[in-house]
Amino acid sequence: MKVALDPTPFHHDYSLLELPRVVADLGYEYLQLTPHVDMVPFFNHPKADDALVTEFRKACASAGVGIASVLPVLRWSGPDEDAREAAVRYWKRAIQITVDLGVNVMNTEFSGRPEKAEESERAFYRSMEELLPIIEREGIDVLIDPHPDDFVEDGLAAIRTIRGVNSKNLGMVIVACHQFHMGGDLPAVMEAAGDMVRLVHVADTMDHHRSHGLRYITNPPGNAVRVHQHLKIGDGDVNWDEFFGGLGKLGFYDRDNTVMVSSVFAENENAHEVSRYQRETMNDYVAKYTSPNS
Repeated sequence: MKVALDPTPFHHDYSLLELPRVVADLGYEYLQLTPHVDMVPFFNHPKADDALVTEFRKACASAGVGIASVLPVLRWSGPDEDAREAAVRYWKRAIQITVDLGVNVMNTEFSGRPEKAEESERAFYRSMEELLPIIEREGIDVLIDPHPDDFVEDGLAAIRTIRGVNSKNLGMVIVACHQFHMGGDLPAVMEAAGDMVRLVHVADTMDHHRSHGLRYITNPPGNAVRVHQHLKIGDGDVNWDEFFGGLGKLGFYDRDNTVMVSSVFAENENAHEVSRYQRETMNDYVAKYTSPNS
C-alpha cells in the first residue's frame, strides 16, 4: 500500500513544481496529483505540455516523492452530449499525461447529475466504450468515487455501475467523509466491493443525518444540496476503527496496488501541521489493523 498526500491545500501558496518538495518535507513518500490549473484542471482540457510533464516528473524524482495516482474530474458522464464528448477528449490527454508521468493509477468521480440519473448512466457507458480500450491498452487502473451530488451516490449502486463495465481495470474509491451519502453502511459496501476497493481518501466529516436531519440547516428547507466536510481524523463522526478495521479485513494494507490518501481541505491555515498529524494517525491505525503475518 502507498500512503499519499493530496496537496490541494498547498495549491494557492506553492507552484506546481514546488509541490513535490512540500510533500516530501511533510514526511510523505507519495503524492496524489489532483486537479491543478497548470496540469489537469477541473472540467476543462489539460493545460500541461510534454515539457511541463517532464519537469514535474523530474521535480518528483528530485524530491524523492512518487506519484501514487492522478485524479482528473471531467464530465465524462455529463447528460449534455457536447460536454460529454469534450470530456472524453480531455480524458485521452489526461491518460497520456499519466502514462508519461510513469503512473498506472487514476481515480475520479462519476461526474454526472443526480436529477438526470438515467441520462448520466447512458453517458457514462457511452464514454467507457471509447475510453476503455485505451485504459486497458495502457494498463491503467481507473478507480471511481460515488461522490455526493452525482448520478450514483450510494456505495452499493456504485459497485453495480462499475461492475457493469466488465473490466478488471476499473475499481472503486472509498472516501471516508462521503460515507454518509453512500447509504450509511460502510462495512456492507466494503464487503460487497472486496478487492475493487483499491484507493481510499482519509478525511473526517459530520453525519448530516444526525439530530433528525437538523445537523445542518439550509434555507429554504428542501434545497437540493449535499453537505460534507474534509476534516482531520477525529474532528467528525466517522467511525475510524470501523473504517481502518474494514480495510484490514479486505487485505488492503497487504496489497501493492492500493493507495491511501490524506484528503483534508478544511484547514488550509494549518495545512502543514494537519498533514503531519494525518500521516502519523493513519500509520497508527494501519499498524493496529495490519495482519501480523503480512
